[in-house]
Amino acid sequence: MKKSTVVGLGASKARLAIYIANRPLNAPYPSLNTLQPLVAGELQNIVANNSNHWRKAFNVFAKILWQLKWPELTVNTASCWQDYRDNHLLKAHSREALLFSPPDIQASHIKIVTGKTYAAAIALPPLTWLDAHFAVNTQHKLIVCPYLDYRQLSNARIVTLGLLISEHLQESAV
Repeated sequence: MKKSTVVGLGASKARLAIYIANRPLNAPYPSLNTLQPLVAGELQNIVANNSNHWRKAFNVFAKILWQLKWPELTVNTASCWQDYRDNHLLKAHSREALLFSPPDIQASHIKIVTGKTYAAAIALPPLTWLDAHFAVNTQHKLIVCPYLDYRQLSNARIVTLGLLISEHLQESAV
């Protein structure tokens, strides 16, 4: 089986990857065909040159990682989730990725697919729906959750997502 190409932003040794259906509209992201870590100021550039959606997505991503507080994440060197977002999120030294390519189910990292619509459009292994918002497949370290937006993935649902990661997937990801 041919290994799929990983396309997105973040670290090549990600422990956790969030899969999203869309990309920032400014260059080089629409034609990006590799995994690329963010460099200083790049996150702010994406936010400034795209819709408010990207600010929300990066905020939610940082809040998810902040809640997990895994020892090997650089989140522990930040003073708050905003500091983590601005100085560490998706950088080469981090342990996370935001991927535009479909999940490689065989990959060892934790896979979080955002949005039921996106999850339904891509080939995923069988899922167990826990409620109207979250589904899991523990064998493949996979969670489907609401989209990275405050209304869909509220602070309360971020807590739920963190608990699902910790309860169902963390032990198998180390």
